[in-house]
Amino acid sequence: PTEMVFKLIKPAPLTEQVHSKDGCIYLYRAMKFIGWRPPKSGIWRYVYLSWTLTTFVWCTTYLPLGFLGSYMTQIKLFSPGEFLTSLQVCINAYGSSVKVAITYSQLWRLVKARDLLDKLDVRCTSDEERTKIHRVVARANHAFLIFTFVYCGYAGSTYLSSVLSGRPPWQLYNPFIDWHDGKLKLWIASTLEYMVMSGAVLQDQLSDTYPLVYTLILRTHLDILKERIRKLRTNTDMSEDENYEALINCVLDHKLILKYCALIRPVISGTIFTQFLLIGVVLGLTLINVFFFSDLWTGIASFMFVITILLQTFPFCYTCNLIMDDCEALAHAIFQSNWIDSGPRYQSTLLYFLHNVQQPIVFIAGGIIQISMSSNISVAKFAFSVITITKQMNIADKFK
Repeated sequence: PTEMVFKLIKPAPLTEQVHSKDGCIYLYRAMKFIGWRPPKSGIWRYVYLSWTLTTFVWCTTYLPLGFLGSYMTQIKLFSPGEFLTSLQVCINAYGSSVKVAITYSQLWRLVKARDLLDKLDVRCTSDEERTKIHRVVARANHAFLIFTFVYCGYAGSTYLSSVLSGRPPWQLYNPFIDWHDGKLKLWIASTLEYMVMSGAVLQDQLSDTYPLVYTLILRTHLDILKERIRKLRTNTDMSEDENYEALINCVLDHKLILKYCALIRPVISGTIFTQFLLIGVVLGLTLINVFFFSDLWTGIASFMFVITILLQTFPFCYTCNLIMDDCEALAHAIFQSNWIDSGPRYQSTLLYFLHNVQQPIVFIAGGIIQISMSSNISVAKFAFSVITITKQMNIADKFK
């Protein structure tokens, strides 16, 4: 049964027909579950949209406001460690709500880009190319599953560690249930918080994983195109016209890839920019909490939180670096292909192609910061500045 559930994380045999967009299956299932993919028509569309509204009201709107409410009404009841645990998640929750709003409002772009992959698949007929697609479909779904386990692990570990320590996990504002009134009330209040947070965590996961899933598939198609370019004019049975047509097809494939990137670029720009703004502060607060205020249980929960924060940008930024390398490899493949004794028509098209490929595919966060490992490390380094300020000003001791 587990093999059936996790069937998609293993490459399917070549006897099965697999499409590039199958790499988004887990991603889109989660979107459907959280209320982002309503049926086209009928009564069920309206039933489903009421579920969409419910998740947005509780997970996107109530969650960040719930933190604010608890600070306004119960700030004196917080211990320093509890306050920092709450604050690090509060800041992330506000960022998460912004990211979710961007992703949901631009979802049509992601759907359009996913459907565009079918056009790129049309020419993937050889076993070698199909094997690559089978592999990336498994890898993309596998990556989504890893994110799911880590994110759920964070929510679950925080929930259990807090309740066992005798307090609600995030201490959200709840005017109806006072958790101080005995163990039953504590468990009820905590479980309600956990349900709201689980929805928010899934929404956050969707806005964090789609860039990685989409760019993993993009890299495979760049690799397939590179191999096609290498094979240009190597088949002696093909006429000059057929060779020219093969080159034109490569140019058209590249245009489709650029169109795919243009579709997903605005969504990525907004969500990653929001994440870059938050990562340093949130990591800094979490590390202060771990170093100065944590016991074993809150330490475990905070450690899980650090991993989720790092997962939000690092794998995608690393993939962006690899895409730039892929574009460079593409240009080298064109230049080193067998073009020397070709005709003037072929050579002029090849020159045009080479000129276009030399402009690498880059993603810019908020139209300002180029998304790469170096920019990610730069924004993450701010966390250490936060810790340094805390130590120099003895803020931790004053808190205690």
